[in-house]
Amino acid sequence: MERLTLDTAPVRPSAAVVAPGSNAIAAPATSLHPTDTAAVRDIVRDVIERKAPLRIVGRGTWLDAGRPVADLPRLALDGLTGIVDYTPGDLTLTARAGTSLSEIAAATAANGQWLALMPWGGDSGSLGAVAATGSAGPMGGAFGTPRDMVIGLEAVTGIGDVVRGGGRVVKNVAGFDLTRLMIGAWGTLGVLTEISVRLRALPEHEATLALPLPVTPAQLTSLLTRIRAASVAPLALELVGAALAARLGLERRPQLIARLAGNSESVASQRDALAQFGDLVELDGGVWSALRIAEPAAASVVRLSGPVARFSETWATAERIAALVPNAFAHATVLRAVARVVIPNDDDGLPSAAADALGALTRDVRVFERLPAALWPTLAPTAVADRISAGVRRAFDPHRLLNPGILGES
Repeated sequence: MERLTLDTAPVRPSAAVVAPGSNAIAAPATSLHPTDTAAVRDIVRDVIERKAPLRIVGRGTWLDAGRPVADLPRLALDGLTGIVDYTPGDLTLTARAGTSLSEIAAATAANGQWLALMPWGGDSGSLGAVAATGSAGPMGGAFGTPRDMVIGLEAVTGIGDVVRGGGRVVKNVAGFDLTRLMIGAWGTLGVLTEISVRLRALPEHEATLALPLPVTPAQLTSLLTRIRAASVAPLALELVGAALAARLGLERRPQLIARLAGNSESVASQRDALAQFGDLVELDGGVWSALRIAEPAAASVVRLSGPVARFSETWATAERIAALVPNAFAHATVLRAVARVVIPNDDDGLPSAAADALGALTRDVRVFERLPAALWPTLAPTAVADRISAGVRRAFDPHRLLNPGILGES
């Protein structure tokens, strides 16, 4: 068995500068770097014995997401890397949790395949972090979220057991859906060590097109209704506000960006179908990568959602909030009816105008992804307080040693 390594040097924080009120989290003095599942199990059993909680870390690229976790020793999975099994014929792949998305992309592209997760933040993050946070990017509406793409996993629970859910094949049948339970649990039920995913064939042809947005919510509703009824099946359909469009190198005005794919005839037909709605501008496909890494290191991010029929109102709210702060921006994934507002934090944290606007939103329409630590208690008080959630947490981590507080549990 490979043993863990103990590194007493500080771990590099997720943001380049740690400033008062910023989202960056200073690294503790101790970081544990296991290189296999057995070592993860040994670490967890040791902390159970000592009643010493841990901060679970993937590759350390998104540590300010979720509610603040205390300055704890880190169980870092950056040494738990590598593809364990890849069967191109089955369109399935299994990798250790610390494996970066870029490594998986390189391995699958050689066989004309890809893992169509594409979460916000780019491909430098780990597969385990994407699964643990349940993160979905601009293609979540077409291909689904991690809960749709992860077909199996291995984890070490907070009682020190190694558990497995699902399998390494798509046609897997299981009774209790442990896999879906663990996805999006933010490491509070167990340390994900190995993940199996379904892949897709890379499209034969792609095209990325931009269409100017109409001015009023009613006009936007009409446009989206007509696009949904048209002969178009986009991989992604993203609204970007004027500020974000300029950041992406596009004309500074609100735009709808569509990602089309298929054979040459299909792409051409879909392009023609979109052309009836306005003057199309062809964009380089790299705009999708730029979009995914657009948010700055120190920022607050809130996700807004609502009924599909009222999506234009959701978008109008996102743009209104973004307009309150210089350099803030909004974008929205049309196929999921979800908008995101990204607000850079100043030296004192979130600007007061934005904090007031976010505080006025009702809890049924907004989810905070990132916030300065001081604002979580006021803008997003305890989220996990119901009896069922608390019971599940007790069953998997009765001592609350794994990422304590990250879900706002009391």
